[in-house]
Amino acid sequence: MNETERVDPQLENFIHNETQKQRFQVLVHCLTDTCWDSCMGWPSNRLDSKTEVCITNCVERFLDATTFITRRLMNTTKYRSESPLEFE
Repeated sequence: MNETERVDPQLENFIHNETQKQRFQVLVHCLTDTCWDSCMGWPSNRLDSKTEVCITNCVERFLDATTFITRRLMNTTKYRSESPLEFE
């Protein structure tokens, strides 16, 4: 890639930020669908206490799992960068 084909750093940063926002929105949508399907029976005007507790627990477990997976991936990536694989 020569100098005339380089991407504007501001544009690249903007695209990165928008991509992150989109990923977050997809994650929230997935969480909402999962917890709705798991906890909701028939919708009504108000949430009963059982449904409210279920949704709270669902969200908390989802966040716990996401945090665990993120940390595991970060540790794996760190480990791989510190000791790269050698091929013969």
